[in-house]
Amino acid sequence: MKVEDAELEMLRRKKMQELQQQQAQGAAMAEQERQVDAQRQAVMRQILTPEARDRLAAVKMAYPDVARSVEDQLIRLASAGQIPKPIDEPTLKQILRRVAPQKRDISIEIRK
Repeated sequence: MKVEDAELEMLRRKKMQELQQQQAQGAAMAEQERQVDAQRQAVMRQILTPEARDRLAAVKMAYPDVARSVEDQLIRLASAGQIPKPIDEPTLKQILRRVAPQKRDISIEIRK
C-alpha cells in the first residue's frame, strides 16, 4: 500500500509542476501582450492627433477588427517613414470610410 501512496504522491507533484509551468507561461504571455500594446499605443500617440485617437477609440468600441486593421496599417506606414505629420481626425475619417464595412440596405417586399 505504501508503494501506491508513493506513486500517487509522485503523480500529484508532477501535475502540480505542470500547472505551475502553465501558469508561469500564461503570465509571461500576458506581460508580453501588455508590452506590445503599450508600444502600439506609443506609436499611435506619435502619428495621430488627440482628436483622431479619440475617433479611433470610438471605432474600436464598435468595430474592434476594423480599428485593429487601421492601426496595423498606420503603424506599418509610420515605420516605413511614409507618414510625415500627425494624422488629424478628418484624414482618419477618410481612411476609416475606405476600410469600414459598408452598410447594407435591407428591404422587405411583401407580395399578396
